[in-house]
Amino acid sequence: MADYDDDQQEPRPAFGQWLVTQKDRSDLVGQLALGAIADRRFPRSGDPEAVRKHLSAMQAEGDMFAAIDDAESDWLSV
Repeated sequence: MADYDDDQQEPRPAFGQWLVTQKDRSDLVGQLALGAIADRRFPRSGDPEAVRKHLSAMQAEGDMFAAIDDAESDWLSV
């Protein structure tokens, strides 16, 4: 489900879908994106909270939760 921003006519992609497009970044968000691509159960249509829950269930390292926070800020600015 896409979110709409008042300043844009295009819908914002789902967070999970947007995140996998960040695979070429050289930071933790890029590492998170590469992990998401490799994970068949990654919630691609999910919001940031769905991604946090998924990573928690997968017992991800704390750095990945910080990466979600960074990614969420970037995604909200799209």
